[in-house]
Amino acid sequence: MDYRGREKKLAERLRAARLDACLVTHLPNIRYLCGFTGSAGVLAVAGSKLAFFTDGRYTTQARAEVKGARVVVGKRAALTEALAWLKRQRVRRLGFEAEHVPFALYRHLSGEAGKMRLVPMPGVIERLRMIKEREEVEQIRAAILLASGLFDHLLNTIKPGVKESDVAAELEHAARRDGAEGMSFETIVASGLRSALPHGRASAQPIQKNGFVILDFGVILAGYCSDMTRTIYVGAPGKRPTELYRAVLDAQLAAIASVSPGKTVGEVDQAARFRLQKAGLGRYFTHSTGHGVGLEIHEPPRVAKGQAEPLEPGMVITVEPGVYLPDEGGVRIEDVVVVTQNGCEVLTPTTKELIALE
Repeated sequence: MDYRGREKKLAERLRAARLDACLVTHLPNIRYLCGFTGSAGVLAVAGSKLAFFTDGRYTTQARAEVKGARVVVGKRAALTEALAWLKRQRVRRLGFEAEHVPFALYRHLSGEAGKMRLVPMPGVIERLRMIKEREEVEQIRAAILLASGLFDHLLNTIKPGVKESDVAAELEHAARRDGAEGMSFETIVASGLRSALPHGRASAQPIQKNGFVILDFGVILAGYCSDMTRTIYVGAPGKRPTELYRAVLDAQLAAIASVSPGKTVGEVDQAARFRLQKAGLGRYFTHSTGHGVGLEIHEPPRVAKGQAEPLEPGMVITVEPGVYLPDEGGVRIEDVVVVTQNGCEVLTPTTKELIALE
């Protein structure tokens, strides 16, 4: 990973915002900037100087992982040590991650900042993270391939009478066995009428015949997340279920076809929404079309109605339209794509044909 390049870009953003330094407390941003993967630490950035502060639990880990920053294992709390170091750098305007700092922590910062003025810098590091380096794209691709490779195994576990939670448990066990660090989020297995719940996490409900099953899952590999959704049918789908599925697939393909540099994320959302409206299903599409993916499962940009963020090469986003009818069930299809110089590449290899399990 190009930690030095990231640090230089951050320094440029700080200068543009007239900030002398910044305090990074959000762990995914710390990992992005210096490589630390632990659960406690603070990164202070002042010009070309970086210092990472943690406690004795992470002495060995921090010294092995942290790149481009001095490692300080202090006797006091990491935040206290970081603020003391920043005062020694004669910092006047200190940026902080306002969207990740709860009020209690802000009060603590204010009490210890002394003459330093605290300045919110929302989304500065997240905007750097939006454009993935080639190595990051390959890490995401590897996570996607691991998850996709579990799909056929997952199909073998789905039968009438099997609980949704048992399907999720089998998936998560197989993911760990195949090398995943964990799941990107709580696995969604929503069957029958529960498939009309966009976030229908796996329940104790047995899967029944003659209904959709939404399978939405992802794995973490080397810190990077994957995300995919496939909807299958248990039984023989009649005309109506087939039409619903085809409408969602048509919308998803249209949205993917619209992904290219210069287009806005709102235009991608509109491409999917237009197809579903044309099919008479627009009011049943109740969420945004997608989101960024990387060190976190939900990152900028948000692919949603009215959003004006232009797509750029290196952005990695999901494309996941869906429809949810309370009395019939729901369908969602999701791929991860990376924006290229001329369009996009779909990273998810799993078939999108309607699979019916008898």
